[in-house]
Formats: sequence, structure tokens, C-alpha cells
Amino acid sequence: MEPNGSGSDASRQVQVRFVTRLSPPLRVPPSSMAVPSHLTRFGLSDIVNLLLKNSDPDHENQPFDFLIDGELVRMKLDEFLMVKGISAEKVLEIEYVKAVAPRKQEDPCPHDDWVSAVDGSNSSFIVTGCYDALTRIWKAGDVSVCTHVLEGHTGAITSAKFIDVRGVENEQNFHLVTGSKDRLLRLWKCDATKRRGDPTRVGAYKILAGHTSSVQSVSVNPSREMISSGSWDCSIKLWDVKESEEDGDGNTISLKKRKVNSMTKESEDARLEGAATSTLIGHTQCVSAVAWPDPDVLYSASWDHSVRQWDVPSGKETWTMVCGKALNCLDIGGESSALVAAGGSDPVLRIWDPRKPGSLAPIFQYSSHSSWISACKWHPRSWFHLLSASYDGKVMLWDLRTAWPLAVMDSHQDKVLCADWWKGDSIVSGGADSKLCITSGIDIQ
Repeated sequence: MEPNGSGSDASRQVQVRFVTRLSPPLRVPPSSMAVPSHLTRFGLSDIVNLLLKNSDPDHENQPFDFLIDGELVRMKLDEFLMVKGISAEKVLEIEYVKAVAPRKQEDPCPHDDWVSAVDGSNSSFIVTGCYDALTRIWKAGDVSVCTHVLEGHTGAITSAKFIDVRGVENEQNFHLVTGSKDRLLRLWKCDATKRRGDPTRVGAYKILAGHTSSVQSVSVNPSREMISSGSWDCSIKLWDVKESEEDGDGNTISLKKRKVNSMTKESEDARLEGAATSTLIGHTQCVSAVAWPDPDVLYSASWDHSVRQWDVPSGKETWTMVCGKALNCLDIGGESSALVAAGGSDPVLRIWDPRKPGSLAPIFQYSSHSSWISACKWHPRSWFHLLSASYDGKVMLWDLRTAWPLAVMDSHQDKVLCADWWKGDSIVSGGADSKLCITSGIDIQ
């Protein structure tokens, strides 16, 4: 009997040749062979593992995925050939790659309220924002430990990002920006090598005021010297972080300093406030997400159903796409870091290519979620992979080469509100169950 098959179907076969870009220990002989046409990717994986075992008795079986003409196979082989109009009369070249799937679920990190923001861009630490108005820094390992608590906001944290100002040479010293429903952004400096208490409590060195309603989203530009913020006041504001960092040098406020300082909170806040360098106007409802992939180009998504591209130097819109749904999230990545992914008030993750003139239709749409999409994020090194999070309590991993999710992670017991990649092989997510979840062992080549 053939792998993953039945003897009654064995007469229907196709000639295939397995090829791969994997390193030599995972390469099978290039000769063609006949396989049952009804095999799924699991049966094909059995055959590849058997061939590898013949060449190396010490080989340990592992799952593989398979591509035909650049598309992942997600149905029986004969069904795939029929749907794609590919002839089974010639030798079929099938490329195999390591299957992308999470292999470990870490213990969740509990919070006191909804986890509404997360950033995994620092490989040693994770930052989370919470509805209790606190931002937490986590030293993630076998047992995740909260090392710092950032205090000062008076409303729920809606966005938290590492800034990584130039000149900071290691990941133990870092700068952050947070946005909140209290209408303010705050800048923070943390030195993980100098901890005072467990966890260390830190105050902001700069307060950025100017929005007249809740700050909903924050993004850092590639130079790490400016940030953008989107708000319920329908505006996008740009802020000079480099200037603020220089002004705040040496003025990081610890909790102890706040307690002994004789100034009132109002006068202290006034001393620390910074102003926006410019404001971008155009959206008519909440600016729910901003992304700044290029120094001169900024993207925004809004509840007014639009995604907009902005020329930063002039402050003018250069591209607008209206999708008919209120949008919650936005990210730029994929091929040449040029594709726009967004999700909102329906279960559909949509992807556009602004480089294609004359068409505003999405080039990809993925609809496996069952509720609103709250977050989407491209993998930092892959043109094909991205994640999405939803109010249905699930995080899904996608590959542009197939319409089905590669993996579905259901570690949350309530709505997932935020998600990000961490260290390239893990996904961090927060939700209304007041947990930070870490899913690791995701091998993306």
C-alpha cells in the first residue's frame, strides 16, 4: 500500500520529480518516480521522508510542504492538477520546503486587564500595553519575567513600540513610545542592566501632546528619529524623536523621583511636553493604524474605510484606496516591502499592491476568520508570510501561495487584540483574556 493512500487507487499514478532549495542533508535523488495521484501533502511528505531515510538512516521525519508552479498544494494531487489545468502526462516537478507550523506554546504572561498592544521587534524583550494604563517590559525565556512597568498614562494603552534610537548599541538599553486613550504619547528610556526593584517602575522622559482625542496607533520611521501617531481626532501627527531624546537626556523619571519631587504633576508635565512637527489631514474618522516603511512614505488606515499613502515631505496624499469596511489594522511588507495588508470590520484580510496603476482591487483576500480582524503583520524576512489576529480568538499564519491558513493558533480564550512577530520564529499576541501568549518554533525560510 502506498503512503497515505489505499490500494484501490494505486493504479492512478503520476510521474514526479522532487526538487528543493534546502541544504544537501534534506535533498532527495533527482530521478523521477511514480506516485499515486490521490496523495495529499501528507502522503507526499511521507515519500520524501522515506527517500531521505534511505539516504541517511539517522534522518528524523519532519513535515514538508509542496509547491507546483509556485503554489502550495492544499488538496489531493489529482484535484490540484485538474483545478490548475496542469497535464498529468508529463513528469511533474514538485518543490518541497519545510512546513511552517508552530511547535511550542509557551506559558502565558498574565496581566491585570486587556492586553491591547504588543511589540516584538526587540529580540530580548517584549513590550505590552494594557487597559490598566500600564506598559510592561517582559524578559522572555523559559519563564517570562516582567522587568519594567512604565507608569504615567491615565487611559488604556492603545499602542507601544520600541524606537531603538541610533547610538544605543545593545538591546539592554532601549527607548519606547506609547499611545493612549488619554490623548497623549509618552517617550521612555529603559536600561535593563540597572534595575531598581522587581519590576523596575519607570516614568516618561517626554510627553507628546497635541491630539484632541484618543491616540489609536503609533509607528516609527526607518531612521528611528521620527514617529507618527493616528488618533480618533481623524489626524496623523509627526513627531521628532531625536530632538525629544536629546532634550530628555538624563531626565528619565523614576517612580521615586516622582514621589520626592515638589513640583505639581501639572507643572512637571508642562516641563516635559513636546509638540508635533506636522499634521496630516484627510481622514474623516478614526485613524486606526499607521505604518512608516520608507522615510518619505507613510501609510494610514481608518474607520472611514480608506487606506491612504502620504508623501511625508509635502504632507500630501499620493494614493487612496476605499474598501467599504472600517479598518482596524495595517502593515506594509511582502515583495520588495511594497504590499499593503489590512483588516477591519469583517473576517477578510485584504492585500493590495499600490504599484499596480489603474486598479484598487485587492490582489489577495483571505477569509478564514469568523469575526473582525484586529491585527496583521508581515514576517520581517519573508515575502510570502504574514499573520492575522481576530476577535474570533484566533491568530492565523498565512502564505501568499495558498488560500488556506498554514496554521491556526487558538491559545486565547477571548478576542485577540494585538499580535506581532518575535525573533523571526515566534508570534506574540495579547487579548481580552488579559494574557500575553507566545507561540514559538515557527521555521520560516
